[in-house]
Amino acid sequence: MTVGRMVVPTKSAAAFQQAVAIYRQGRLEEAEALCRKTLKVDPRHVGALHLLGVIGLRRRNPAGALQAFDRLLKMQPDNPELLNNRAMALYDVGRHDEALKSFDRALALRPSYPEALNNRAGMLYAMRRAADAAETYARLLAIAPDQQTLSALQRARITVCDWTDYDKTCAEIVAQVERDVPQVDAMSLTWFSFSAALQRRAVEVYARRYTARPLPSVVRGPADRIRIGYFSRDFHEHPMAYMHVGLFEGLDRSKFEVIALSYGQGDKSAMRARLVKAFDRFIDIGRLNDLEAAQLIRREQVDILVDLSGLTAGNRVSILSHRPAPIQVNGQGFGMGVPFMDYVMSDVVTAPDHLREVMYREKVVRLPDTWITTDTDQAIADETPSRAAEGLPETGFVFCCFGTHYRITPAVFDVWMRLLAEVPGSVLWLRHDTDTSRANLIKEAHARGIAADRLVLARRVELDVHLARHRLAGLFLDTFPCGVQTTASHALWAGLPLITTLGETFVSRTTASILHAAGLPELVASSLAGYEALALSLARDPGRLDALRRKLAANRTTAPLFDGARYRRHVEQAYLRMVERQRSGQPPASFDVPAVA
Repeated sequence: MTVGRMVVPTKSAAAFQQAVAIYRQGRLEEAEALCRKTLKVDPRHVGALHLLGVIGLRRRNPAGALQAFDRLLKMQPDNPELLNNRAMALYDVGRHDEALKSFDRALALRPSYPEALNNRAGMLYAMRRAADAAETYARLLAIAPDQQTLSALQRARITVCDWTDYDKTCAEIVAQVERDVPQVDAMSLTWFSFSAALQRRAVEVYARRYTARPLPSVVRGPADRIRIGYFSRDFHEHPMAYMHVGLFEGLDRSKFEVIALSYGQGDKSAMRARLVKAFDRFIDIGRLNDLEAAQLIRREQVDILVDLSGLTAGNRVSILSHRPAPIQVNGQGFGMGVPFMDYVMSDVVTAPDHLREVMYREKVVRLPDTWITTDTDQAIADETPSRAAEGLPETGFVFCCFGTHYRITPAVFDVWMRLLAEVPGSVLWLRHDTDTSRANLIKEAHARGIAADRLVLARRVELDVHLARHRLAGLFLDTFPCGVQTTASHALWAGLPLITTLGETFVSRTTASILHAAGLPELVASSLAGYEALALSLARDPGRLDALRRKLAANRTTAPLFDGARYRRHVEQAYLRMVERQRSGQPPASFDVPAVA
């Protein structure tokens, strides 16, 4: 989001003029003190109140910012910049409806106000109102066309399966990446791009915005235990948590101390409670600004800082740009393209020899089985829900995909609709994302000659029940080029065969890695045409599908995907080798971790 312009009065107290100069140098704490000094002399000083609020936003103190803005609002109720900034403070303190009203008031006063339109759209998207966000981005694009807005508009539309001008817009965004336009949203590019080189180029151009000065280097002598800091906004009910919680719990505490560095919102879920218990210490850094958070991490003497959020929405990569730890690891697999990340965790399927240097700027650490694992402590309900309870017909083959809807592309949906046409009585069972995406998918199905009742949306249930209802499906269909990742692990843990397509990008190879680690490489197709043929042949051959189910059931006790202890030993070897290199003065280098017996 963008902070609105602050107008400096021409006649201002000397302390305030000094505050403005210091603020422009990035010395926020000193500038705040000078604003307060000004307000002691003149409590109604417009510039000091506005700057105090802006500093509150930048220092991640939205309550303090809101207090300053509310005082100023009594004097300037029709100031669009003030209303825009106040809306951001309202959003940050959780008063979302009031924030929207404040944005709308700013836009009523100044309809062509780019910052307010952009901020309003970003807030709506964060509130999971992507269709409304798309409308606002379209307004912004009409008055101030730029690459960032086009990229954001496409992201919002894809989120709800609105494929308006899909091919044209995707081609334009790709062309922007090829011209090194830095505003392209590198993560949403993964939803439709098939090129590993293009994705790396996008993230490296995008990453140029991270220009913070590193903290002074320090040397920590050998300690009894290596201190691992896991850095994320997603320590709650989130796919990242399911992917890693077993690792956090199981790392050898005789060798490692494990701490969480959390900057996201907590929740009251069982997963959050489990995560807090999994760490030796759980530290909330969410209200600290970037420098303060980096300084805290440095004081904690973290040896290896593992980022688990990467460039996803709401990230705090700017903290990492201060270099708070001697070893910084990209633990979520997708290349970040920044110079301050030393390593990325991967495996031989996601990063084969011919793609490793194409994909990553980081040095690549390849685990022997898969970079991802499955939480085998996750319970599966004993009772299988009835087909009627799930809205499924009593008979007929069930294709399913429980991935988020933004991963569905028109090309994949074409394949799915052809499968429904080829298999009489079959249905496609999808997760329920939003009512808007449901309506758009039904519209797209109609356009391809498929009736609405052939698409079934899954009701929201607890995870153990969700895993149990996988027994009602015949085959899980992965998305492409952005695969379902953790959702694929859940399907296999629940005993449901799954097929995928092997692409060139990291996100189009992760599900293949999972299937290889599950002992089912035969379910990896080399093209979308091969994927379609494989799905059709399996749907028409119940005996072959039953054999795959039996094989998967047997592999749950032997395959690496389900062996959390084996996975942890490989990760521990990787961490030990990183520290050994760093403490012996050697620079980071790519390496493969040998498989344990």
